[in-house]
Amino acid sequence: MSTSTTGFPFFRLLVLTGAIFASVSSEFLPTGLLPEMAAELKVSESQIGLLVTVFAGTVVLSTAPLTVLTRRYSRKWLMVLLLGIFALTNVLCAIAPTYWFLVGARVLGGLAHGLFWAVTGPYAALLVPRHQLARAISITNAGGTMAFILGVPIGTFLGHALGWRLAFGAMAAVVVVFMVFVILYLPPVSHLVTLATGEIAIPTRKDRSLPAVVIVCLTVVLVITGQNIFSTYIAPWVIQVGGIDEGAVSGLLFVYGAAGAIGLALGGAFGDRYPRGAVNVALAGVALSMLGLAAFGTSAVPIVIGMVLWSIFFGGVPALMHSRVLHSASERIRDLAAAWLTTAFNVAIGGGALLGGVLLDRFGIQVLPWVAAVVIAVSLVFVLASDRARLAAHR
Repeated sequence: MSTSTTGFPFFRLLVLTGAIFASVSSEFLPTGLLPEMAAELKVSESQIGLLVTVFAGTVVLSTAPLTVLTRRYSRKWLMVLLLGIFALTNVLCAIAPTYWFLVGARVLGGLAHGLFWAVTGPYAALLVPRHQLARAISITNAGGTMAFILGVPIGTFLGHALGWRLAFGAMAAVVVVFMVFVILYLPPVSHLVTLATGEIAIPTRKDRSLPAVVIVCLTVVLVITGQNIFSTYIAPWVIQVGGIDEGAVSGLLFVYGAAGAIGLALGGAFGDRYPRGAVNVALAGVALSMLGLAAFGTSAVPIVIGMVLWSIFFGGVPALMHSRVLHSASERIRDLAAAWLTTAFNVAIGGGALLGGVLLDRFGIQVLPWVAAVVIAVSLVFVLASDRARLAAHR
């Protein structure tokens, strides 16, 4: 294992942050461009929402196998290759002549995305000692938050102003920039754990930390499903239910993303000292914020307030989950734990988008925040019920 000997590697972690920013922006760009993409490609908004499901489904099916197949390859150069595939995917989306061509491009992106997350989390953990892990993961996960603050809103603005295809082209250029940064500034790391003399390799299924990893992954499935039932369709919801002008959607998404940065900072500040309490309070806040939007989100002021609170409470959750799984996993299964966590996130992202689309078509878009809030509440109950077992397995 390689860790920094010259202090906290802040700049190197920022390079990882930028790479994650590009990845997450690419994944969620369609959510801000649903109306424009649906109109040009002559499909329903729920079909465009399914692009998130297709992407996530590909991640679910491919992440663990690809992680095993690439386990011995350089983490740095594997990251560079994956960012190159992200850039190509965005170019293909930009030139897509049909909906099904676009689906194919998203499948290619999904193949790269899952492996990318399986690489970046453990890579960050190799740059710092264990007691700095939560701080390091909070910094790198800020890339995902920044994607919602800048990536998706700016992409949405470009899509509204100049066409959705240009937004994907611009995203490809951003990915290339961060690919160059990775080449120039990130060091190679030694990521394979060697056995001590006389030590026998333990099969993954017998690793004592495995139950704790499974509990964290199940938590993520519940939480992120609830989040994406609603968030995938937030653009049409604020237009149709909230009466927000279409041109103001990008600004609203910017505010939502900025509030998420506050949540991430709070998660980093309190996550180390109160790891259980931080998660519990965050989930309760998300559920209550969604209920507030469902009940009162029919005009601009309550929508802005509700979305800000929702984003603040949710902002730190992904980083808290990544930190929790890397703390829980033994060093020998960290890469697989990261792969499983990525799979869990994308099962939930895809499942949430799919369930949201079904609810939208059958019951109308106004039902989405109600259902999402219930699912988040169920996830909180699961966390409270499983914490003792998780901590016992963690030891």
